[in-house]
Amino acid sequence: MASKHSGGQAVRSARVPQNHRTVDRVTRILEEVVYNPGVTFAELARALDAPKSSVHGFIRGLLAKGWLYEEHRRFYLGPAVYGLTLASGHIRAGLVTHADLAALHEETGLSVFLGVQAGDHLIYIAEAGSDAMADFEARSNIRRTLLATAGGKALLAARSDAEREAYLRRRSAEEADLVESFLHEYEEIRRTRIATNIRLSGRRFAIATTVHNQSGEAVAAITLVGPTPDVQPRVAELSELLIRHVDSWSQRSMTPREVI
Repeated sequence: MASKHSGGQAVRSARVPQNHRTVDRVTRILEEVVYNPGVTFAELARALDAPKSSVHGFIRGLLAKGWLYEEHRRFYLGPAVYGLTLASGHIRAGLVTHADLAALHEETGLSVFLGVQAGDHLIYIAEAGSDAMADFEARSNIRRTLLATAGGKALLAARSDAEREAYLRRRSAEEADLVESFLHEYEEIRRTRIATNIRLSGRRFAIATTVHNQSGEAVAAITLVGPTPDVQPRVAELSELLIRHVDSWSQRSMTPREVI
């Protein structure tokens, strides 16, 4: 009987959550990046108080699987995090639902993309539509520089002066033309809430605006994409429609919803 009792105790003990050093260190890295985007390797090593070789190995593994990404020796959350959150249905980018995206596609006849900012990039997390060329480009290039996308420019224009200027200062010499173009467009984007972009050697035209939460914070971007000859002449009409839709989304209460 004693052995049975002892075995029962062992089973119950095994069910109690236990800390694991490797798991603790990996989750600590992710937490540090969440609360300090752009954190350096040295800062992570100090926060973990672990051998640099171990920290380096954990970071390399997280980079390889897309949980982190690195730019200019600084670390940010990677697209895998957003994919997992999207699958769980917990992204509330202005409470946008798949039905919202589908309705925009139906009304405009264009592909619709929902994107969020991750570090210095725009990552698309949901879509609706049937533009094969735009869809393929979005899926094959998940991480875009903000300055090279309509959605990214809309989000950047909505940031505070300090955030926007810090981002622009971090750009490399190769991006000087993109910076100059954005600065030229900035006042118009702020005035109209609309950013545009031409992609794929002029074959696709994009129109974007930001999605706001109830506090007025820009949390995502919605982009309409289609053939340039079809979209460019409709910029005024599509801009008005896009803003009307996103403004209605931001008025919703924060209640659970379906997965995008």
